[in-house]
Amino acid sequence: MIRKFIEKVFSRRKSGSLVGTLPKGPEMIAVSGHGVRNSGISTCARRVTDTLQAQGFKAYVVGGAVRDLILARTPKDFDVATSATPEQVHALFRRSRIIGRRFRLVHVMCGPETVEVSTFRALQSGAGDDDQVKDEHGRLLRDNVFGSEADDALRRDFTVNALYYDPSTETILDYCGGVHDLGVRTLRMIGDPGERYREDPVRMLRAVRLAAKLGLEIDPGTYAPIREMAPLLQNVPAARLFEEMLKLLLSGHSVACVEQLRGAGLHHGLLPFLDVILEQPQGERFVTLALQRTDERILSDRSVSPGFLFAALLWHEVLAAWRLAQERNVPPVPALHEAMDQVLSVQAEKIAIPRRFGTDMKEIWMLQWRLDQRTGKRAYRVLENPKFRAGYDFLILRCESGEVDAELGDWWTRFQDAPEAQREEMIASQPGSAPARRRRRRGGARRAAVDSGSTGVPPVEPV
Repeated sequence: MIRKFIEKVFSRRKSGSLVGTLPKGPEMIAVSGHGVRNSGISTCARRVTDTLQAQGFKAYVVGGAVRDLILARTPKDFDVATSATPEQVHALFRRSRIIGRRFRLVHVMCGPETVEVSTFRALQSGAGDDDQVKDEHGRLLRDNVFGSEADDALRRDFTVNALYYDPSTETILDYCGGVHDLGVRTLRMIGDPGERYREDPVRMLRAVRLAAKLGLEIDPGTYAPIREMAPLLQNVPAARLFEEMLKLLLSGHSVACVEQLRGAGLHHGLLPFLDVILEQPQGERFVTLALQRTDERILSDRSVSPGFLFAALLWHEVLAAWRLAQERNVPPVPALHEAMDQVLSVQAEKIAIPRRFGTDMKEIWMLQWRLDQRTGKRAYRVLENPKFRAGYDFLILRCESGEVDAELGDWWTRFQDAPEAQREEMIASQPGSAPARRRRRRGGARRAAVDSGSTGVPPVEPV
């Protein structure tokens, strides 16, 4: 039965493109044919495969780690696939836990490293099997039907991810021609692309991300159904969509990813900033600049803030809503709060941005108004804000994109490093600023109070 299913999957043609041919068995590729030595495998992943193999189970390093090593890239993490069940894996490793409902996995911890271990999965389950559940659109909700390594390979998304590396022999088992596809720089779906996208619509985003990140060309048969099936992303949980979009935007190739999203028709409605890119030239300049800066930081191994990035991507939505609120005679600060809440509320219906990022985004947005207020003590208060640097960097992006006058960015660049006397002169030169003498007197009175031990607040009597 499974043999017939494999033949059906791998003999199907899509849009004139041959999706795959049925292999007689895995192609066993020695190290001379792929160049991956076991020294490139992490200590924890080696320990996991060695332990499982010693107990008589099959165990391989799989997926993206093998793909990246062939491409001479450093893997971010290592995954292992095995014939052992999650319970059997858990029993062999003291520091491990079983996770997941849609797919049951085991996380094995070795110091700071975590290796994800999955059991080989079957191609399909019997009728009425409660371990494999799909929704009305064909999306897999739960799938814990175990099978052979051949089944598991054909269940994976792209041929370049269906590679099984045995550290003990330094051999790669290639069921789907993934090593060849890497050689010709092609990203190809395993099986019928339309069917695979219905099972998991996020695969469309993954195709875009991997192609841009790895410099691969998406196979025509894999690419063709994406535009038509893009609406299926509406059925994906918002939290999972956020996770995948974050991977895409923090891939170090976000500009290329956005171009791929536009070309594939995946932009409208996914994130408002993607619509803005096509509709507002100024918004396009600002967002493109933000993505370029993010890519530069990631590729140079510098830290990036997801909150800052999403604040940039949604800024022009906030700006538009802020202007509309002020046109209704809402004061600037309440209008900005209203705009921020509105934009985040609308976005939450599509991509669930975690609250901790939402808080950072609001602080950065609010600082844009505060940075424009340079009279009296306001400039000093802004400088003391814990998010000042993020707000300042955001302002510089706005200046560079032409959204605001460069003078504002230059002023803050000089002010933050200027001596006290120069700061007072800079503030005094602002229209509407209070006389410097009065400010110094109030500041002197406050300093005198602090020096004398008084805080201006009546002491609290002990109970």
